[in-house]
Amino acid sequence: MANLEESGARRRRNGRARSAENANEIVDLGPLGDWIGFQLRMAQTASFQAFARRTRGLAVRPGHFATLMLISRNPGISQTSLSRANGRDKSTLTPVLGYLERRGFIRRQRTANDRRSYQLTLTRSGEKLVHELAAYARQHDRDLDRIVGARGRARFLALLRKIAAELG
Repeated sequence: MANLEESGARRRRNGRARSAENANEIVDLGPLGDWIGFQLRMAQTASFQAFARRTRGLAVRPGHFATLMLISRNPGISQTSLSRANGRDKSTLTPVLGYLERRGFIRRQRTANDRRSYQLTLTRSGEKLVHELAAYARQHDRDLDRIVGARGRARFLALLRKIAAELG
């Protein structure tokens, strides 16, 4: 098994990957195999899929966790501030908030000062869900620590923050 994984890793490093549809079909990634942006996206996708497997049955996508956590840590946050903190534009965030509201996890209330603006808070079931998801997230983060190494964690996080700051 280890040889198969090493072989797959070697092919991915060399710009080749196995197709999900046909395990025997090798797809030439061309220059994508060595482009950081593409590899960041592939790593994010793999991480989201692993988190989703861990939280199966909760009917909340991995990307919703950050939204819930930010609302939890910032009760009354506006949609605009949440959008900035979460790295999502408002048009992407609005359907997420609608879903979370319909599920009974968040409450949107118009602000007294500006009737066009909403403040966001968690409901009791939202607080319970965030607590449960945070436990899964800690387990998931330990898996990621195992991959990047305890000593590599700080450097890796610094690089990710630098990319976000300089390109964002």
